[in-house]
Amino acid sequence: MNRIGESELILNERGAMYHLDARPEEMADTIITVGDPGRVNNVSKHFDSIEYKCQHREFITHTGYIGKKRLSVVSTGIGPDNIDIVINELDALHNMDLDNRVPKTQLKSLNIIRVGTSGALQEDIPPDSFVVSTHGIGLDNLMHFYSVETSVAENDILQAFVTQTQLDNHLSYPYLTPANTRLMNLFFGGFHHGMTVTCPGFYGPQGRVLRLGLAQPYLVDHLTSFRYGNFRVTNFEMETAAIYGLGKALGHRCLSISSIVANRITKKFSDNPSKSIENLIVKTLTILAGENY
Repeated sequence: MNRIGESELILNERGAMYHLDARPEEMADTIITVGDPGRVNNVSKHFDSIEYKCQHREFITHTGYIGKKRLSVVSTGIGPDNIDIVINELDALHNMDLDNRVPKTQLKSLNIIRVGTSGALQEDIPPDSFVVSTHGIGLDNLMHFYSVETSVAENDILQAFVTQTQLDNHLSYPYLTPANTRLMNLFFGGFHHGMTVTCPGFYGPQGRVLRLGLAQPYLVDHLTSFRYGNFRVTNFEMETAAIYGLGKALGHRCLSISSIVANRITKKFSDNPSKSIENLIVKTLTILAGENY
């Protein structure tokens, strides 16, 4: 097995992963990811105890316990490019022999749960409701840089999505990955379920117009009207598809749960988005702390 070079697997002076500044013993097997670094404390304040705190740039990690359940919460920052860093480094912490710079022979599957905010694309999903992503559909190009396989069923959904949304050829061809069923089955009561589109930006890529016009002025309408059997696009944001794509390729169990802060169809925004995400954090931690998965 070839040794991975220092320029490819970068460790800092204390032997921690370069971006996360975390060592293997400092990261749990169940990891909650949040985009906002300030949200890490909003999650860990509910822990009964905290063992480790790490911080480098926008990447903050707190690891501790709720009862006997060991959990980590990690901030990713915004966007698929940051997800590329975080998921690969989480995997390396658990599945690489960092001293010898080779993959371990016994690989571990992590539970990675994104808890974030999102905009709804269906009229019947109001602000302050919660959405569980059954699939992530990436409009970014991250997963095209990796050699991965998709199932026939996934390709069928993707082809229908491309046809119905009429995406132009000059945009990146979408990719699609399903959620982990085992984790998704924990989150049913009080949650909407649907497909989540991941965008490579917040303004034009999500159909917002400030001073620049849009190359895809009807994208939001096309996303809202997409149907494939019982599937529909319920919301969009900027991380889910990247987490699902990389996570599944590396053998991890991934789930994305969103607090809806805006409904792009009704044009309504949450009266108290901080309270909404706090309610989602508490509900998620209660479920994760009380289940075996």
